[in-house]
Amino acid sequence: MSFGWGFVGPGGIAHKVAAALAVSSGGHLAAVASRDAGRARAFADEHGGDGTHSGDGEHGPANAYGGPDAVDRLLADPTVDVVYVATVHPHHHAPAKQALEAGTPVLVEKPLTVSLAATQDLVDTARARSTFLMEAYWTRMLPGTQALLDVVASGEIGDVRAVRADLGFRAPSDAPRFHDVALGGGSVFDLGAYPVGLALTLLGRPAQIRSLSTLTPTGVDGQTTLVTTHAGGRTATLATSIESWTRSGAWIEGTAGSIEIDAQLFDVPRLTVRTERGETVHDHRVEHGHHYMLDHVHECLADGLTESPLVGFDFSLALAAVLEQAVEQGGIARLAERVGG
Repeated sequence: MSFGWGFVGPGGIAHKVAAALAVSSGGHLAAVASRDAGRARAFADEHGGDGTHSGDGEHGPANAYGGPDAVDRLLADPTVDVVYVATVHPHHHAPAKQALEAGTPVLVEKPLTVSLAATQDLVDTARARSTFLMEAYWTRMLPGTQALLDVVASGEIGDVRAVRADLGFRAPSDAPRFHDVALGGGSVFDLGAYPVGLALTLLGRPAQIRSLSTLTPTGVDGQTTLVTTHAGGRTATLATSIESWTRSGAWIEGTAGSIEIDAQLFDVPRLTVRTERGETVHDHRVEHGHHYMLDHVHECLADGLTESPLVGFDFSLALAAVLEQAVEQGGIARLAERVGG
């Protein structure tokens, strides 16, 4: 079976995921929804306009829906089996909830929402409707991440005591999505899922969170530093920035050695493991890395799962809780989401 994907929002990340979908197994682009009919049509033509192909055979051209009822029409399209929400961060909640209430599985770009309350609402809806929901934390499915977890599990670096990770670059001043509150701007919402997600994957939910931000004139955070404590006295120091170029890597420190993740952190391209016995390098550079996430979703749907075993509801709620604390402690401005009714 090849699952037909309905994309909501034809922006930059949607183009990357659509390119990965073309090389994934078990899925194809079926439809696109956007408030702008022209953008929806252009996206559909680029990524599925002449008929898409998969291992199961050929599929017709992708449908395009534009206007204020575009999501409604996409959800009513019988060729759509699963939805991918790729709108700007503050606009994730509404279409994702629509899909869940329609009983349609949904993958939502990270962060799942811009508030803990809205994230909890989506999780509660998914559970109530027994419908698949997953946050698009694609890094978790990459070969480099699995290699990292294998090294940690082997005991080669002993017990992990600390994680240090950063991700940052100088965002263009003329790119509103980085600076506009209404578009979910700021370093925490744009980049935070990667360093925070790494800490959660390795250390679990934090017991304590401390956050400090510097704000831009528009009220979003230009830079944020988080320090979290975890069970057993373990710690994480995490930083994001849209004002400066950072190392954009990570260090995992254990009682018998350490692991360095090369830039860019989100790709987990190369690991350098250092112990008393010497240094070992694991190279896992990949193209179209999002296809590992899409293949995982296809497997979950084929198995009838309503929650991913790799990026589950507890992970998304923990990530939302950390970002919530960053917003509150740093005085970061955000667009309120309408939750419920």
